[in-house]
Amino acid sequence: MKYRKMGDKIKWEVSALGFGAMRLPTLEVEKDGEKKNVIDEKQSIDMIRYAIDHGCNYVDTAWTYMDRKSEELVGRALQDGYREKVHLVTKLPIGQGFVNKKEDFNKILDTQLERLQTNYLDIYLLHGLSRNSFEKVKDLKIMEKMEQAKADGKINYMGFSFHDSFNTFKRIIDFYDWDACQVQFNYMDVNFQAGTEGIKYAAGKGIAVIIMEPLRGGKLFIDVKNLNENSPEIKKILDESKVKRSLPNWALQYVWNHKEVSVVLSGMSAMNQVVENIESANNSGINILTNEELQTIEDLKNAFAKHIFVVPCTTCRYCMPCPQGVNIPILFNILNQFNQYGENTRAGFTNYYKSLPKTQEELEKSGKKDIGSANLCIQCGECLEKCPQQIEIPDELEKVRLIFEEGKKVTDFY
Repeated sequence: MKYRKMGDKIKWEVSALGFGAMRLPTLEVEKDGEKKNVIDEKQSIDMIRYAIDHGCNYVDTAWTYMDRKSEELVGRALQDGYREKVHLVTKLPIGQGFVNKKEDFNKILDTQLERLQTNYLDIYLLHGLSRNSFEKVKDLKIMEKMEQAKADGKINYMGFSFHDSFNTFKRIIDFYDWDACQVQFNYMDVNFQAGTEGIKYAAGKGIAVIIMEPLRGGKLFIDVKNLNENSPEIKKILDESKVKRSLPNWALQYVWNHKEVSVVLSGMSAMNQVVENIESANNSGINILTNEELQTIEDLKNAFAKHIFVVPCTTCRYCMPCPQGVNIPILFNILNQFNQYGENTRAGFTNYYKSLPKTQEELEKSGKKDIGSANLCIQCGECLEKCPQQIEIPDELEKVRLIFEEGKKVTDFY
């Protein structure tokens, strides 16, 4: 495993690859007549421990991940001496509506320490700061609570994760003497949210830069079968490159190439992903990509922009559950994949769309609460504040409905 400097303020070396516990593998179970997905505990623990055994020393989780079960799973995975081998990080859900008064801070932090079966956190992040949640941080004097928690030995370092514009990012960076920040960054997002300018600004102040979404929620990967059949432009780029890498490896190497980056988080959902990403990390470095390799990445960026991202959803599921039962992430995934694979695949995607419940009665009969179609959206707007990508979700859901119910083309809207 390669190790990197954790900014100027945190005096330990961090593995190039960090384990993100946001997309752990799941199993479908039936309870009280309702089918639901739960964490596959054995596989998840095996994956986390394999990563640690192979040099990964940074584990990231959060209050909201995996239907609020991620922290408990991570706590169990770090038993048997594994806690002492890693730097453990979780987040205060300030941007997700769980912190509304000062008293919520200690209640949530103490619950997290109990879930994680630890006495302290190596880093505690304010989760998903944006313009609005940043105002809440100031109004509730959250930094005073953070400092007291540090004085009490419950946290060692303080930081924030972020989803908003560069200007907002700069204001937050300048607001406090932060130890770390966590930002979305990949070769598609160099000018999106904090972007390249943001990671340079933070690193210039000695702040450790933690990267999330290096594969943009898995969207920078296409399996070999679909690559051959439906993405000839991307396949051609890979075939013509003198350096042979998988799509995930290209994306990760791009992020690791930046000297400002301390650790790159990957939300891995299968053991083969852990194995491949560890191998990628072992071959990573700062400023090691040649001009020819950087051109390959630029070509991939342009190709993906054409094929995939009509809606910039990363399937983080912060918008869920929808009060009307709309499955927002899956609907956007259907649209993005349809855009990628083209009009000749309309029948298959339309059939998939039509299989989703269209009424509350159908939803109830399905035994699931959150697999509804786009036409269940009543445009209440509850999802808007929760979306880190700032997607106009109700508007985009209406486009999904029109495309798959009324036969409109993607090009009619994008």
